[in-house]
Amino acid sequence: MLPPGGRMPLRLDALGPGFAAAFAALVDARRESDAGVAAQVAAIIADVRARGDAALAELTLRFDQVDLAAVGIEIGRAEIAAARAAVPPPVMAALELAADRIRDFHAAQRPAGLDRTDAAGVRTGYRWTPVDAAGIYVPGGRAAYPSSVLMNAIPAKVAGVGRLVMVTPTPGGRVNDLVLAAADLAGVDTIFRVGGAQAIAALAYGTGQIVRVDKITGPGNAWVAEAKRQVFGTVGIDMVAGPSEVLIVSDGASDPDWVAADLLAQAEHDAVAQSILITDSAAFADAVAAAVVRQLPQLSTGATAATSWDAFGTIVVVPDLSACAPLIDALAPEHLQIMLDDPAPLFAAVRHSGSVFLGRHTPEAVGDYVAGPNHVLPTGRRARFSSGLGVTDFMKRTTFLECSAAALAVIGPAAATLADVEGLPAHAASVRLRLS
Repeated sequence: MLPPGGRMPLRLDALGPGFAAAFAALVDARRESDAGVAAQVAAIIADVRARGDAALAELTLRFDQVDLAAVGIEIGRAEIAAARAAVPPPVMAALELAADRIRDFHAAQRPAGLDRTDAAGVRTGYRWTPVDAAGIYVPGGRAAYPSSVLMNAIPAKVAGVGRLVMVTPTPGGRVNDLVLAAADLAGVDTIFRVGGAQAIAALAYGTGQIVRVDKITGPGNAWVAEAKRQVFGTVGIDMVAGPSEVLIVSDGASDPDWVAADLLAQAEHDAVAQSILITDSAAFADAVAAAVVRQLPQLSTGATAATSWDAFGTIVVVPDLSACAPLIDALAPEHLQIMLDDPAPLFAAVRHSGSVFLGRHTPEAVGDYVAGPNHVLPTGRRARFSSGLGVTDFMKRTTFLECSAAALAVIGPAAATLADVEGLPAHAASVRLRLS
């Protein structure tokens, strides 16, 4: 049972005393927990590197109670086909719609190369090529979301990745039919029933049965996040993501129930998720807070959402929404909803957000599933310097240049001069020999 009575999120008034310090504390607050797992993760990675499949089998039996020797480490085509057949047709249709829209949006992201000859006669440019192999981590249990499979796998396939591997734990032997169906729909080539830090290590370094990949993406718990952090450099990773967050900007013309539902849609993800409202109406702020209290008992996830709202929910009242872009940029939210009749001016003014949802009829939840843009987004203020997952995350850019004798005669002397002043005579000689 949820505790009765009103719940009071943090309330800040931009015109009140101490606002600057209170808002700075909100910006700097850290909700991510490393749980002190770095040493444990390092030991798991070292074990997998040393013993390969034997370590995977032992760790999977210990953590997931699955005997890989008995059931096999790979989830075969028959099991995948059975899972897909078990998905109800309306759900399968929704997954197919989502996959089509995600694929269409990401196809437009494929970058063009460059090949030009400049005024000096030097040919310069770059080309894009996909990584050879990518691995996708998909959590098991409550956090097993087929939408995340689509959002990670489809951009990789659009990029042209040749071998796409998925790892997912099956605690107690339970396989999520929706996850397998989504993987099949997205074009995942191979699926392994392993999870945790050991699965990340297997993708990064390879074992007897799992061939190493070049890039690892996908969400996970603290152990998975730390494992991705530790293998970065051996392989690429998408990001080290933290708890989900939404910032909603709304005037008093929105329906308080809509805004409350949007706030709770983030709060139900995790007890340390964060939902923030910025509004120019104190009365509207009160109405939204009351709507949250009304809606919480109706949610099967109400206990989680209530914990999140109590601990991290925030309402900020400002005198003028048109001037709140600096507050938004300071928070650099994962998701930003601008619920105004004309969201364009504020959208133009905001510089830092993972993804922006414009207008009153664009809930963030639609972006989680079927809109098309990726829902794998930077959290914890990382939108200041990083972007959501996309096609180019599975590609790399290679530059090239070509000099004719005439072109080298134009730019070569300057190169040799700079090599001289940097004390690198062989560099200078490699140029001057060609000039003479």
